[in-house]
Amino acid sequence: MTGYIICIGNRFVEEDAAGPAVYDRLQLMQPWPENIEIIDGGLMGLNLLPLLERGGRVVFIDAVKGFGRSDEIVVLKQQQILDYGNTSVFDHSSGLAYLLSVLPHVCEGNLPEEIILIGLEGTSPRLIEQAAALSLDLAKNGLKGTD
Repeated sequence: MTGYIICIGNRFVEEDAAGPAVYDRLQLMQPWPENIEIIDGGLMGLNLLPLLERGGRVVFIDAVKGFGRSDEIVVLKQQQILDYGNTSVFDHSSGLAYLLSVLPHVCEGNLPEEIILIGLEGTSPRLIEQAAALSLDLAKNGLKGTD
C-alpha cells in the first residue's frame, strides 16, 4: 500500500509551523521507504482533496493545541479528527476536520484506506525528530488495529 505523509501548516507563524518543520526534517532523512510520498501541504486547505483521491494510507502532520501537554505528540484516527473538529465553518479556520468531512462527497478517485493525524504541541527539535520518524512508520505500517 502506498503511504502519503502530508505536512500542513504555515512555516512563517511559529504556532503553526510544526508541519513544515517535520517536512524539512523528512527531506534530510532520504531515502524513504518504498511507496512513501512526502508532500508539503502548507496552506493548501481544500486544494489537498485531489491528493486524497489516490487511496492508500494518509498521515497528516500539523500543529495542535489543547490535546496534550506542551512539547507532546498526539495521534488521532480519522473519526477522532472529525469528532474534535468544527465541520460547520467554511474559512481557513475550518481545518482538517472540514476537509475530511467533505471528502466522501466530492472524491472522484479512491478514498484513503486509513487517515491519521500526528499532532504536535510545540516545535522543539526533539519533537520534530520524533514526529518525522513516527510519520514514516505510520505511513508504512498504519496503526495496526490499535484503538
